[in-house]
Amino acid sequence: MIRKREEKDNDEIMHVWYEASSLAHPFLESDFVEKVKKDLRDSYIPNTETWIYEDNNAVIGFISMFGNEIGGLFVLPDNHLKGIGTQLVNFISELHGDLEVEVFEKNAIGRAFYKKYGFVQIKRYYHTESKNDVLRLRYKNIKAGV
Repeated sequence: MIRKREEKDNDEIMHVWYEASSLAHPFLESDFVEKVKKDLRDSYIPNTETWIYEDNNAVIGFISMFGNEIGGLFVLPDNHLKGIGTQLVNFISELHGDLEVEVFEKNAIGRAFYKKYGFVQIKRYYHTESKNDVLRLRYKNIKAGV
């Protein structure tokens, strides 16, 4: 079930992020990961539109939005390839129409997911703080008519 994030979900969201991010981003340096973890808990999650995917009263995935930009999409690794990420993006695209997202070039898991979904690259740049190349992708939602 997909529902809006509540304050009580924050610890589970952090757990999902950590597990999924560790798998998708093994190339990130630990000091950068710790900074992102702090920012995520203190400002990012409280200030975004975040929806969770819940199964048996447990958060197993989430998507966070800044307007029409996916700021984060993470699913517990044991639940990958079960359509949860797709359901979250389908849900969000109905609300927001066209979508954009940034993904590390070295994030093979994220890049494969977004390519399969129909996102196309519109920009590439070097992210100084993480010391990695980032791809900006766009999804044109033809079904929404927006």
